[in-house]
Amino acid sequence: MSDRPNIPYGRQHITPEDIDAVVRTLTSDFLTQGPMIAKFEEAFAAYIGSRYAVAVANGTAALHLCALALNVAPGQRVITTPITFAASANCVRYCGGTVEFCDIDPSTYLLDIAGVRRTLERSPRGTYSGIIPVDFSGRPVDLRAFRALADEHGLWIIEDACHAPGGFFPSADDGQRCGNGSSAELAIFSFHPVKHIAAGEGGMITTNDEALYRRLLMLRTHGITRDTALFENSPDLAAGAAGQTTYPAWYMEMQELGYNYRLTDFQAALGLSQLSRADAGLVRRRAIAARYAEAFSGSPFIHGHSGSVDGHAYHLYIIEVEDRVGLYNALREKGIFAQVHYVPTHLMPYYRRQGWKEGDLPNAERYYQRCLSLPMYPTLTDEQQLFVIDAVKAYYQ
Repeated sequence: MSDRPNIPYGRQHITPEDIDAVVRTLTSDFLTQGPMIAKFEEAFAAYIGSRYAVAVANGTAALHLCALALNVAPGQRVITTPITFAASANCVRYCGGTVEFCDIDPSTYLLDIAGVRRTLERSPRGTYSGIIPVDFSGRPVDLRAFRALADEHGLWIIEDACHAPGGFFPSADDGQRCGNGSSAELAIFSFHPVKHIAAGEGGMITTNDEALYRRLLMLRTHGITRDTALFENSPDLAAGAAGQTTYPAWYMEMQELGYNYRLTDFQAALGLSQLSRADAGLVRRRAIAARYAEAFSGSPFIHGHSGSVDGHAYHLYIIEVEDRVGLYNALREKGIFAQVHYVPTHLMPYYRRQGWKEGDLPNAERYYQRCLSLPMYPTLTDEQQLFVIDAVKAYYQ
């Protein structure tokens, strides 16, 4: 093992300004359900370009609430990619729906729209309810093309943009960012420590649909509302006294079966502070990606890599190699902690019990045999990156 500090595949960057923001909130009147939540939501919506944003406990909660808001239920079928974290599919199962995995495009690692079209055209209209495309590794899905396909078949879209805050599809001539709501009913983001914006945990849902926004607000807080315009019980019942014409200040109503999926104020403070330098982080991630792309272009042992792509947010930088296990172990011996993203979700035992098996999605399965995520985070130094590049090349010499 090398004496140099370990190099992880990703890591958070906490600054004195971040710490000060959290401390100010910890010493304020509100630790939760306070003003920092709205401030973070407003700033994030402005950054992404959406009308609304709803802060929640984590990205998985965001996905679950999206599925609930779109009324996913038993008997409904939803299409997604197998190359993603399991939560992208699990949110459908939480609501009793059925997941249909479609294969990836091996050149982008994203959900293959041609395969989705074939799946839709094999079944009568109404067989499927929605699509959950994933901006995997930070590379944006062509949501405009998916929107056209979804409209053709009467489907909704949830964009899983956890890897891609600040990313944009290269053909977008208006600079629209992932999750801005122009091509998907809802989009979700994560604030896990290795993501672009770290809040410890946390997630965000963005949308341009006011009705969905209002429902999300209720679902994230036990299905409870304090909006007097929405109350269903009478003021008499609310006050516990006959003759009342107004609702007392304490009154609230549970109108749906919701969840406690709230974010805390001190997490929101950290997220808001991190958001202020999100664009600088993207610039650095793209510079790191360009250096990897240059180093590995034309290498006979590299069968594919993330390249240097306009609009890519570079949560991950992925290479495809033979003897991936050997390289992974060799890098670990040098203190380089690369990672694998992801075991194809359809081959997880839970989904195998739903009927999925090896051979069903050959592009995803071939990708998994060779993929490796190299260190990618803004504080990765040039010297550290060169060490990683040299270590990869040395293994195959």
